[in-house]
Amino acid sequence: MANLLLVEDDASVRRLVTLQLSLVGYDVRAAEDAAAARALLADGAPDLAILDIMLPGEDGFSLAETMIEREIPVLFLTAKTAVNDRVRGLRMGAEDYIVKPFEVLELLARVDVVLRRYNKTDAVIEIGG
Repeated sequence: MANLLLVEDDASVRRLVTLQLSLVGYDVRAAEDAAAARALLADGAPDLAILDIMLPGEDGFSLAETMIEREIPVLFLTAKTAVNDRVRGLRMGAEDYIVKPFEVLELLARVDVVLRRYNKTDAVIEIGG
């Protein structure tokens, strides 16, 4: 299964997203800020980076530039709802932009779509009901 890097400063959101992604089989490394994320990159590039934008210190847009330069797909997961922010994120090369609050099933589906686009997984999230 794919390796994911989650960068989220809110501990409860970080735990929830890590748990949900892990439950469907993803290997998730989590960081609370850009500096910790950059340290994790030294251990190898993830198949996908899920980034918050409003981080302490360096923001998620800046971190995304590094990821995109390294050809790591980026999915933003953020409370920044302004159209200008969404457009900025997508124009800089992010694969997707999800606004908080979010539905876990939608996040899982969007992660799966990005990973399939890059041939990083053969899993498809089943949505019941």
